[in-house]
Amino acid sequence: MSDFFISKNQSLENYLREIGEVRLLTPEEEIELAKRIKQNDQRALKKLVSANLRFVVSVAKSYQNYGLSLEDLINEGNLGLMKAAYRFDETRGFKFISYAVWWIKQSILQAIAEQSRLVRLPLNRVGTLTKIGKVYSMLE
Repeated sequence: MSDFFISKNQSLENYLREIGEVRLLTPEEEIELAKRIKQNDQRALKKLVSANLRFVVSVAKSYQNYGLSLEDLINEGNLGLMKAAYRFDETRGFKFISYAVWWIKQSILQAIAEQSRLVRLPLNRVGTLTKIGKVYSMLE
């Protein structure tokens, strides 16, 4: 896999197949990679991020139909995953993905707030509208 993002000439199907071939990490491997990332080890960053790209896809799918394509949502989620990899504190005892999910969701929500509407809404208003939409669909 050349990078973490879906390029214009790469199909989503090929991307999903590529990330599906990457082996998942044990908690011990996550801790070791996090330590190496703090020492600016780019190979450790690539390995940690690559092993968690499938999770980004599952989170991105839950934000479909909010104005951005699935490919764009995945790419934004991947940016959040990379931020999480740089900021992860392995000494706290949490699994990496438990920490990363917040960064992934924030990156996706920020992209939706900035890119999906003609008039930009603040992120907290987009969150409120999302909650209203979910309640409305439950009541139907």
